[in-house]
Amino acid sequence: MAFAISVNGQTHSVDVDGDTPLLWVLRDVLGMTGTKFGCGMALCGACTVHVDGAAIRSCITPVDSIGASEIVTIEAIGSTAVGAKIQKAWLDHEVVQCGYCQSGQIMSAAELLATNPNPTDADIDAAMSGNICRCGTYVRIREAIKQAAAS
Repeated sequence: MAFAISVNGQTHSVDVDGDTPLLWVLRDVLGMTGTKFGCGMALCGACTVHVDGAAIRSCITPVDSIGASEIVTIEAIGSTAVGAKIQKAWLDHEVVQCGYCQSGQIMSAAELLATNPNPTDADIDAAMSGNICRCGTYVRIREAIKQAAAS
């Protein structure tokens, strides 16, 4: 079935089954590999993208549920004011080790700062709790979010 989806400001026509997870449409059909597959059960956060500004897990989101919503992926988050601040802070704090979770971490942090520009540690912990980092860079992630919020 053909679906028209808006990703990073561009409309794409994709011919997939309606229950195809958005993650696989982004990666396999559109070739946008910045969004990662981690667990396939919405437990790790590696597949996080924004749908109308809300961070969602694309591994369990069927493409037929998207409709006219605007999808933003890691490939475009740096073009937003909040996303650019977060990416700079990520580099300043050398957050990335293996990097596998980082696109999901950044997308979750971007939603947090877009909705709460001055988060407390508790706010940060709550917003980021669904994102697993195998390397354990949680302290640097929190510090990077604080820097992005202050800038």
